[in-house]
Amino acid sequence: MKLSSISNAASCFLLVIVQISLAVALTSPQDISALKAFKASIKPSSIQPWSCLASWDFTATDPCALPRRTHFTCGLLCSSDSTRVTQLTLDPAGYSGQLTPLISQLTQLTILDLSDNYFFGPIPASISSLSNLQMLTLRSNSFSSSVPDSLTQLKNLDSLDLSYNSLSGSLPKNTFLMSSLRRLDLSYNKLTGSLPKLPPNLSELALKNNVLSGVITKNSFDGLTQLEVIELSENSFTGTLEAWFFLLPALQQVNLSNNTLTRVGISKPVDGRSDLVAVDLGFNKIQGYLPVNFADYPMLSSLSMRYNRLRGGIPLEFSHKKSLKRLFLDGNFLIGKAPIGFFSGDVPVAGRLGDNCLQGCPVSSQLCSPSQKSYSVCKQAYGRKPRP
Repeated sequence: MKLSSISNAASCFLLVIVQISLAVALTSPQDISALKAFKASIKPSSIQPWSCLASWDFTATDPCALPRRTHFTCGLLCSSDSTRVTQLTLDPAGYSGQLTPLISQLTQLTILDLSDNYFFGPIPASISSLSNLQMLTLRSNSFSSSVPDSLTQLKNLDSLDLSYNSLSGSLPKNTFLMSSLRRLDLSYNKLTGSLPKLPPNLSELALKNNVLSGVITKNSFDGLTQLEVIELSENSFTGTLEAWFFLLPALQQVNLSNNTLTRVGISKPVDGRSDLVAVDLGFNKIQGYLPVNFADYPMLSSLSMRYNRLRGGIPLEFSHKKSLKRLFLDGNFLIGKAPIGFFSGDVPVAGRLGDNCLQGCPVSSQLCSPSQKSYSVCKQAYGRKPRP
């Protein structure tokens, strides 16, 4: 074979390699610019040698180039044609810095997950430009300031998790505009004010451990036919929790413990049907009698109304309820005898009935611990000798 033929063959081979390389390295310039700005906003001292960001070397290769053996080894996923970044999911490596507003240039992003790091400062309002975003997870960082109103423009967002930060202020009034949102978790922040009207397709709502207050109104939950889980414990909600609340058609779990509720209205479930499984209303200031209508919820297995101001007896209906496995009523002013069915069934109910004014609660049963209130305390609570 002539030397010229070998040379031509080599040139063709190199041309093919270059063409293949270009075919897998076509990341959009605006995406590259955004990624560079993102990394530049992270404190270099917080980028560990073994971390994802340490492998982001823009001088060595293209972010979407394949295969990723030495550079951009993790943290990114790109579109099938290797032109756009579609997912940015950082490892929990202790990164510290602010989230750059230029993140908005990653307009094909569907997932942004920066959880379990040390990002601080405000969440940039420009994040609303990520119109394709489906999941935004900034959990367990140190973000501060308010929840940007612009987040409500993210019409494709399915999950929003900003829990365990230092966010303050009230929830955006237009939260209900997030029509695709199914999961909302803003627990463990410093949010104040009352509940706004909520997104219509929510299935999980978690706002635990904030400073939210006011009465829980029907307007906030109007039309929420898919809501299964409500976690609003450790806030400052007040007033009456009305009967409509437990009639939300898909409701399964409720936690409103450690608030300042004073009354609870309970209606029987419509047509005897309900998926309600667990209710925690402990550590409030709820007065009145133990709501007997809870016994009509066919799947209810756990009920806590401990440390409230309940009076009267324990309805016998609860001792006949086979689905009930856990019952916590300690720390109230309940009187009369504890239903014998709690102690004679094949599967005894677990929980606590102590610290009440009950009679004949077997001290040998763990259900009756701690011990009952003294006679003088009970007499003072009722203004007379307590009777069933």
